[in-house]
Amino acid sequence: MTSVAISPKFQIVIPKEVRRLFSLVPSQRVDIRAEDGKIIIVPVQPMSAACGIFPGLDTDVSNDPEDI
Repeated sequence: MTSVAISPKFQIVIPKEVRRLFSLVPSQRVDIRAEDGKIIIVPVQPMSAACGIFPGLDTDVSNDPEDI
């Protein structure tokens, strides 16, 4: 575990090993929440990352009640 300091502006630097492990890049967004007395930081994935996660899913579903 690596320890980091909080700056006077309440900023922290994410260690290089962690940035590499999670492929973090400058300006990337992260979610921060508190759980059970811990601070949890989770990288936000762009919507494009979800493309193709359900191969074979039938997308030919009608939303028009007349087509039922």
